[in-house]
Amino acid sequence: MNNSLGEMFRITSFGESHGDCIGIVVDGCPAGLPIGVEDIQREVDKRKSSRGRPLATGRRETDKVEVFSGVFNGFTTGAPICLAIWNRDIDSSAYEKIKNVLRPGHADFTAYEKYGGFNDWRGSGRFSGRITAGFVMAGAVAKKLLSTIGIEVTAHAVEIGGIKAAPPQDIESIRERMAGNEVSCADPAAAVKMIEAIKAASRDGDSLGGIIEARAEGLPVGLGEPVFDTLEGCLAKAYLAIPAVKGVEFGAGFAAARLKGSEDNDAFDVKSGRVITTTNNHGGILGGISSGMPLVARLAVKPTPSIGKLQRSVDLDNLEPTTVAVGGRHDTCIVPRAVAVAEAMTAVVLADFALRHGKIERVLR
Repeated sequence: MNNSLGEMFRITSFGESHGDCIGIVVDGCPAGLPIGVEDIQREVDKRKSSRGRPLATGRRETDKVEVFSGVFNGFTTGAPICLAIWNRDIDSSAYEKIKNVLRPGHADFTAYEKYGGFNDWRGSGRFSGRITAGFVMAGAVAKKLLSTIGIEVTAHAVEIGGIKAAPPQDIESIRERMAGNEVSCADPAAAVKMIEAIKAASRDGDSLGGIIEARAEGLPVGLGEPVFDTLEGCLAKAYLAIPAVKGVEFGAGFAAARLKGSEDNDAFDVKSGRVITTTNNHGGILGGISSGMPLVARLAVKPTPSIGKLQRSVDLDNLEPTTVAVGGRHDTCIVPRAVAVAEAMTAVVLADFALRHGKIERVLR
């Protein structure tokens, strides 16, 4: 098992979907960072299902953040920061009925085989999107750290159900346009179509996936440790730890495979005394190292596997074919809520590399 991520800014996730609580331990955060529970709660609230999102899960958790260690009198102490939220609105009855039937698209089969049937199957246990609430708590600390050196991080939905958005290209405009948006999309016209598509999928007993774009501005040149701890390599690892993320690309990404070198290469120039590129097909990373240009990453999120349609499966009790329609409380599309998670994981990795590069501690001192 490996439930930890990072070197100098290291996070360790704990808890299960229907267990007592979900949480995170953040180790390596320097002392002296001003932070309060309200800073963490603000980020966690972005992920909640009760923000008017279309057809989000009926599970209504308060997600009230509690800080158990590492913060004293409004500042980090340098000790591990332990953060948790209690699971209050638990109903395992729908899972009890089908606990021995493999749900298509879920980790039921692989988890059962790997852990000999001892894994917690309620609400998918450790394989549930519920555990990402801990990721977001860690991201809140990371974002606060990054702000001390002028790095800003955001994420937004750029596609849902095949409906593509045409968002602005700077963080401030993205935040402004997605404010109050039910699907966390910075293109209001596309957002309306996305909402209708989610509702239509729900009426059909189906679900939708999409694409999330994560961005960071203000990065210094030099973050990344080639060859095995490249910046995009560690970001990809963090993104793929988010349940339902099945693909990651940076900059032009897969589109670069269809370009000529003359089209994909970003020309260099000088602006205000520093080297820049006139385009950003490289997504802010060259040779696994940040270039100083905006970081641009996109995450492919698969459709929610829990759907009401009847699907073929296998009953583990008798190893006989059967069918299953998954009940319970589920998001028709998890993309809007996963936006906060993508933002958090971006911040966690960048905070780790900023510490490894010696950028942050000098500021706090």
